[in-house]
Amino acid sequence: MGERLQESGYSVIFSSRHLGKPLRLLDMLWTAVARKQHYDVTHLDVFSGPAFIWAETVAWTLRRLGKPYILTLRGGNLPGFAVRWPGRVHSLLRTAAAVTAPSPYLQRAFLPVRGDTQLLPNPIELSRYPFRRRETCSPRLVWLRAFHEIYDPRMAIEVLSDLRKQGMEATLCMVGPDKGDGSLQRTQAKAQELHVEKWVEFSGQIAKENVPVWLNRGDIFLNTTTVDNTPVSVIEAMACGLPVVTTNVGGIPELLCDGEEGLLVPSGDAIAMTRAITSLLQNPELAKRLSLAARKKVEAFDWSVILPQWEKLLTEVARKPMPRPDYGTTRLRTTDHKAAIDN
Repeated sequence: MGERLQESGYSVIFSSRHLGKPLRLLDMLWTAVARKQHYDVTHLDVFSGPAFIWAETVAWTLRRLGKPYILTLRGGNLPGFAVRWPGRVHSLLRTAAAVTAPSPYLQRAFLPVRGDTQLLPNPIELSRYPFRRRETCSPRLVWLRAFHEIYDPRMAIEVLSDLRKQGMEATLCMVGPDKGDGSLQRTQAKAQELHVEKWVEFSGQIAKENVPVWLNRGDIFLNTTTVDNTPVSVIEAMACGLPVVTTNVGGIPELLCDGEEGLLVPSGDAIAMTRAITSLLQNPELAKRLSLAARKKVEAFDWSVILPQWEKLLTEVARKPMPRPDYGTTRLRTTDHKAAIDN
């Protein structure tokens, strides 16, 4: 988003690109304080777990600087985190000038805290994703996520094994980085245990610009996650025209209508996912319908649609006083073309 705002004439400050957590937080705090004369509004992503502390700490600093900020809710675990820590979540959200959510799932979950939470979907550059309508599907499966336990990558291996047992010439390409929790190694071990390792390709992490190429190597996209919001990987697969077979967790049922834009199965149910894939292979009309409907759905997520909404929100926030219930109201200096983006 920052790069696109720059292209539109905004001055954008980015923080932070440090991989180490302490350095990342320190860099964000330093940027907020040292560059305070160079920005009018800050954008903060809010994740659950330890990362929530980053948002709390940076927001606390911004309030004392009299700087307004927009919070964007991220991650399928955030509603559960809010149940465990309601006071912290309420305190953070109520001090923001605006709160956005990338999915109806997260928007609905936090409306009791912020009734004005705005829906701004995760955007993509649609022109970068060549659409190929799947007139028929082959059993070439693509899985694209990080290797982490919450994404249940071993379920994809179980599905591949089930399809091979039925006599199908199924293959599986698993694309994504290793998050270091042992999931990649356990997935590879599962492939060996089920004797399907020769039909699985582990690509590792790939460059963002190469995602469409890897997606279009397959005909069916698998999403096996146990927790999710509105995953960009699924949106990218929809843009390319791959029929999506996914677990029905988090915000997925609101992204994909079952039987119309994708096929949804219970989390952890490899047998149900295998049946869904088989129905696609045996019913070309279903595959064609899902392929076309999915592409039409994500046309509303193109940057040309979403960026103007962000520009409007940033400008509105920069021009109005920051709500400061604990410390009074401070009127801010604003201009039309200054923004700080806090990653």
